Formats: sequence, C-alpha cells, structure tokens
Amino acid sequence: MGERSLRRLLIIGANSVVIKRNVHKEAQPGTWLGSLLLRKPPMLVRVALANKMARIVWALMARGGIYQSPVAAA
Repeated sequence: MGERSLRRLLIIGANSVVIKRNVHKEAQPGTWLGSLLLRKPPMLVRVALANKMARIVWALMARGGIYQSPVAAA
C-alpha cells in the first residue's frame, strides 16, 4: 500500500500521461500502455502505470542506477 501522498502523486503523474496520450509516445497504439488503454478502464490503466513507475523508481533507488528511457523498437 505504501505512503498515501507518494501513491497519490504517482497516480496524478500517470493520469497526465493518460490524458495527454496523443502527445506521449509511450501511450500510442501498439505500446504496452496503448494496448492496455484499449482493453481496460482508464482508471485501472492509471493505477497500473503508477505501479510500473513506482517499481522503476524503487529499482533505481535500490541499485543506485540512472534512468534511461527505453529505446523504441524499430
């Protein structure tokens, strides 16, 4: 469950990606997020994206890494 304020901020960030999905490349059809938006309700997709972001942040903090955005498949 985690800290409420942090969870809320992650969901707000995910919400901005879902709302502006025509601007974000990660939300275009054919991507993980784009296909999830076609199959699931928008709020569930927001929470799933927030969860994914939280796992990435945790992994970076635990390993001391630097975030590198994934390379788009060509």
